[in-house]
Amino acid sequence: MRTTDKFTVLYSFKVNGGKEIEFIKTWSELTKLIYEFEGSYGSRLHQVDSNLFIAYAQWPDRDTWKNSGSHLPEIAAKYRSQLRECCSEIKTEYELKTVADLLQSDTFN
Repeated sequence: MRTTDKFTVLYSFKVNGGKEIEFIKTWSELTKLIYEFEGSYGSRLHQVDSNLFIAYAQWPDRDTWKNSGSHLPEIAAKYRSQLRECCSEIKTEYELKTVADLLQSDTFN
């Protein structure tokens, strides 16, 4: 696959105070399902401050991302609901086409 076919989505999450651990666990479980059932390349979650988290998810292409969601098992709906309950705001900040990829995925886990 050409590097330029890859697609990344950047999300921000404003997490309600006291919900940080639950948010991380729920985000992780939902992300695992999206990887397993929807064809994503996975995602990374970063913390900016106590309540602001940033994640990026990588996909083979924009169409795969846009068409995702229908192959998830029923438990995903529970995780989505829990994620919304943990957050005061969830945003898709950017949809990014990859033009160069120098990230060594197996060196930073």
